[in-house]
This record gives sequence, structure tokens and C-alpha cells, in this order.
Amino acid sequence: LAVVGISDHAQESLGDITFVELPSMGKSVEKGKECGVIESVKAASDLYSPLTGEIAEVNTGLESTPEKINASPHDEGWLFKVRGFNPSDLESLMDASAYTSFLEKNG
Repeated sequence: LAVVGISDHAQESLGDITFVELPSMGKSVEKGKECGVIESVKAASDLYSPLTGEIAEVNTGLESTPEKINASPHDEGWLFKVRGFNPSDLESLMDASAYTSFLEKNG
């Protein structure tokens, strides 16, 4: 299973998160394609799946407490879990240090 969420940087940029619409359990998702929505006091943004696979689990607690994403984006604020993905798809994703470098270079 791959756990999908947003980065600490993303939640800070969005501001206070007020609503999240997550994909349905069992839904097929495609890498790079829209699969949900996240809204904050600043903006609404589409959520994109980083992997092609099937939604194995969604964080239903976010329906009533979306602010968990702000408080704990890497732990309690996860969005959904994907199964059945190609492990080689993980190679195109950034780890924390690559993401930090990317942000430093791209503002």
C-alpha cells in the first residue's frame, strides 16, 4: 500500500484547510489525474494521484476534521491509500530531500 497525502509545504501554502473530497473506496486512479478536491481559506485545488492503482482506503476522519491535514500532514492528515500500483512508478516520486531541493530551486 502507498499512503498519499500532501506535504507540509503544501498545507502551509494552502492555509487553513476547510474541506476535502477524497476518491471513493475501490475507485481506479491514474497517475497524474485528478482524483479529489482540497479547499482552504485561500484556494480550492484539485488532488492528483501520484500512482495508478486502486483506492484501498480513505481517511474518512478528514470529512469532519479536515484541519488534521494542517496539524499533521505526514501522520493523521494522510488522504488515501493506493494498492495495485506498479512499484517502478515509485521511482519517479521525490523523497523528502529531493522535494526540499526542488522547492529551494523553484521557490
